[in-house]
Amino acid sequence: MEKLFQQTLVRAEQVLELTSNSTPTEPLSVIVVSDQTNRYGLVIDRFLGEKSLVVRPLDPRLGKVQDITGAAFLEDGSPILIIDVLDLVRSLDKILANISINHVKTKEETAWHQSSKHILVVDDSITVREMERKLLENKGYKVDIAVDGMEGWNAVRVGHYDLVISDIDMPRMNGIKLVHNIKSSPQLKSIPVIIVSYKDREEDRLQGLEVGADYYLTKSSFHDDTLINAVIDLIGKNDD
Repeated sequence: MEKLFQQTLVRAEQVLELTSNSTPTEPLSVIVVSDQTNRYGLVIDRFLGEKSLVVRPLDPRLGKVQDITGAAFLEDGSPILIIDVLDLVRSLDKILANISINHVKTKEETAWHQSSKHILVVDDSITVREMERKLLENKGYKVDIAVDGMEGWNAVRVGHYDLVISDIDMPRMNGIKLVHNIKSSPQLKSIPVIIVSYKDREEDRLQGLEVGADYYLTKSSFHDDTLINAVIDLIGKNDD
C-alpha cells in the first residue's frame, strides 16, 4: 500500500480546508477513496471504529455543501457530517491538478491542449458513458465523465467545458435539474447542453428544451452521426 499511494497520499484537512496543528505519526491512518477512474489514500487523525447512524440530509437552504452529503448524531448527541465520497475524489483531483509539476511539453502537446474542445459527459450507465467518450475522443475532443447529475453539477462548476452532454434519469440529480442549474447560473448559462435519453418521451423532450437544453436526442443517435453532428453544430469540429 505504501508503494501504491506514495504519490497520492493527501491529508484530510487539506482537502476539507480544515485547520490542524497535529502531525501525522507512524504508522499513518489511511482510508482509500476512489471513483471509477482514480484512487487516493486519505491521511486521517485516527480511526474511531464502526457506528450505526441515522443519516439525515442537510437543510436544503444550505445548498450543496462541498464534499458533504448529510449529517447524523452520535450517542452523546454530538453532530457529525457525512462525507460525499465522489465529491471528495473530485476535490482531490482538483488539488492534485493544481500542483505544479516540472514537465516540459512539446509545442505540439501545448497546441493540442490549448485548442481541444472540452466536453463533460454525464450518465449513470458506464456502457453509455464509455460509448460517448469513445465517439467524441475519436473526433479529437477532450472528454471528462460524471456518474450522476450531482457529480456533473459539481464538475461543471469547477471545470471549464465547452459542452455538456447529459442523460435524464440519474440518481441524486436528474438531467432536467442539471440543465436547469447550468442555465440558471450567470457564469455557466452560455455552456451549450445536449440531452441524450433512452426514452423518446415527449414530456421529457419539452421539459429539457424548456429548461434550456440546446438539443434533445435519443440514444439511438449513437448508431449514426446525429450526436456528432449536434456537437459540431454547437461547438464546431475540434480542429477549428
